[in-house]
Amino acid sequence: MTKNNHFSPKIRQLAVRMGLENQDGYASQWAALTSIAPKIGCKPETLTLRTRTCL
Repeated sequence: MTKNNHFSPKIRQLAVRMGLENQDGYASQWAALTSIAPKIGCKPETLTLRTRTCL
């Protein structure tokens, strides 16, 4: 089974940046990422992992 990476690196980077920039408006980083993930079409867990690898 192959891994499906249908988001370009630029889009992934943008999503992580959005999560970090909007974190102040939420109670936690998880809440911010949960809010943003559906807007870009991924799961919150995926966005959390990407954020952690960037930090």
